[in-house]
Formats: sequence, C-alpha cells, structure tokens
Amino acid sequence: MHALFELALHTGLRKGELLGLHWEDLNLDAGTAAIRRTLQRTAAGGLTTLPTKTRASERRIALPTRCVHLLKLHREQQQCERESAGTTWQDSGHVFTTPQGKAIDPTNLSRAFTTLLRKAGLRRIRFHDLRHSTATLLLEQGVELVVIKELLGHAHIGVTATVYAHVRLRLQREAIDTLGTALGSRETTETARSGGDEPPPPRATGVR
Repeated sequence: MHALFELALHTGLRKGELLGLHWEDLNLDAGTAAIRRTLQRTAAGGLTTLPTKTRASERRIALPTRCVHLLKLHREQQQCERESAGTTWQDSGHVFTTPQGKAIDPTNLSRAFTTLLRKAGLRRIRFHDLRHSTATLLLEQGVELVVIKELLGHAHIGVTATVYAHVRLRLQREAIDTLGTALGSRETTETARSGGDEPPPPRATGVR
C-alpha cells in the first residue's frame, strides 16, 4: 500500500484510476503512466473496469522519481506474493492487488486509509482529499493552472479554477501582504536615510 499512497499524493490520481492501473500502463524506464481506465464497484457488489470519465481523464502523466523507485520495489514484492500464492494466484494484471492477485475493492482501500490515519494519530479525512492536497500544494509552489488541470484530468481549466478558487484567493492575499511588507520596509528605510526630516519619495502611480 505504501507505493499506492505515495502515488496518490504525488500525482492526484483518483481512487478508481489508481486501482485501475495495469502494469502495461506504466513505463518505469521513461517515468510515465497512461491513465486509461478506472476500477469501480457495481450495483451488484462486484468490481468492474470502465473507461475514464472523460477524454481529458484519459491522459499520460509523468511519475516522480520517488514513485518510480517505490513502484519497482512494489513489483518485486508482488512477485514474491505471486510465488507464495502458487496456483491460487489470479493474474489480473493490476498494479495494486490483494495477496492473491485480485483487484483491490475501493471500499477496502478507504478502510485501509482510515486505519493508517488512526495509527498515525492524524485526523480522519477522505481518500479523495489526497487529490485536493496535491492540487493545493502545486498551486502554492507556483505551478501553472493548466499543468495542474492536465495532471488531474479535468475536462476544462475552468473546473480546476473553480474547485481551487479559495486556494488562489489565499495566495493572492499572501502576495499582496508580501508586497505591502516590502513597500513598508522601503518606506521605513528611506525615512531613516533622510533622518526623518524628508518624506519618502512618492510611489509610482498609474500602474495597471
């Protein structure tokens, strides 16, 4: 599960997209992943693999070096599980499986995530919140909105802009506060240089 959680946080993939990954979708030498399908629970209680939600959801993403390393280790671990399972192994082709090779039920993944949070002493959040955390951290690092839109697989950039409008507003406030601090420091410096007898030079006006 380690590789799965790391991949979720580093790429913002949806739960179904992660569980729908097949080894053939990964090019670990090139460090890329093709997002083509999603694993979903059916009304009858079974599992089924479906195409991604939209054309934009079907995409190729770059994998962080850390995730590539963890996926290689995960592949080795899965091979050990295959050997231990013997004839009971079910070769589903999925990257993330049970010890018997079956696809992981999305509900069981959510339970495992909740258990992990509890053991770590962290507050309970949804698995989907990892996706929001990824986008928020990228925005805070100054990554362009269009890049985040492509990574998350949103149909339109307007979706990305709307969902994370509160983050962008906070970043705007921080930027304005930073500018205000810089301008205030400059004014104080100019006053100190003049001995307090002369007003600081006028600020530029008419900037648009």
